[in-house]
Amino acid sequence: MKNVYWLHCGGCDGDSVSLLNLDKPNLVDIFVDLEINPLYHPSLSIKTHKEQHELLESLQNGSIPLDILVVEGNVLKGPASTGMFDLKFGVPKKNILMSLAKKAQYIIALGTCASFGGIGVGSETQATGIQFTRKEKGGLLGADYVSGGGLPVINLSGCPCHPEIFTSILAMLNSGIEIELDEYNRPLAWYGMMVHQGCTRNEYHEYRVEENDFGEKGCLFFHLGCHGPLTGGSCNKLLWSKRSSKPRVGVPCFGCNNPDFPQEYPFFDTKNIEGIPIALPNGISRAHYMVYKGMAAAAAPLRLKKRQTRI
Repeated sequence: MKNVYWLHCGGCDGDSVSLLNLDKPNLVDIFVDLEINPLYHPSLSIKTHKEQHELLESLQNGSIPLDILVVEGNVLKGPASTGMFDLKFGVPKKNILMSLAKKAQYIIALGTCASFGGIGVGSETQATGIQFTRKEKGGLLGADYVSGGGLPVINLSGCPCHPEIFTSILAMLNSGIEIELDEYNRPLAWYGMMVHQGCTRNEYHEYRVEENDFGEKGCLFFHLGCHGPLTGGSCNKLLWSKRSSKPRVGVPCFGCNNPDFPQEYPFFDTKNIEGIPIALPNGISRAHYMVYKGMAAAAAPLRLKKRQTRI
């Protein structure tokens, strides 16, 4: 039986809401099957104030073992690095997190805010992720932090994180399966592919059949802000509610799995030079990309130009 404690920091509860959408098996069944003991969740637990305080003290002094610490939301270090913007029992949550990090066998940063800081980075809140601030390794716990189980903080980014990613990592930790991480401490099993893979608009992208407005079937990358070719994630593999994703309903991928999310310019804009996006997939030469896309557009099948597909 593994003890899980949930610490909610500066966030919107979106990852918890996402988790409650699990179906077949649902969250309760997963906890039972994996023999997970949820010690506390800020929205779901019914412990009294006194019971919560006693539990936290027991975890901090080690009298109750802490197998998995789940952190949702970014760490608020402000104002002036005091952490007084976000308190629990009158104590800055950043201090509570640092004390629990010394006891935890594993730490899961659930969502982009917990992973990389998300909203609030660079503001007076001094928001940061647990072990990263955007792309820079360090965060609250420092670049060299390793939990009792021998892993750095496991970042499950996303706004919100897909619930099946979270439960699959719980299952892997519970079973002792090795978790291979990428350069941003995200599990490669779920973040080692691009959101672009599996996109139903992929063929339009390959032939550079672009859209300048919404409501059509073509590619949203060149003009409407889609980050699918730039973002690691499984949104078009796992799908949401087992049936959909942003591009499937005509909305560009916002790149919410990326360390630099949210971006500082409008979501529905693609920064480009002469129609070619400034940000290109890793490893692609701009000159080669321009030639390739020019040839692809000239060779585009008529059925694509007429949007005659059934996506």
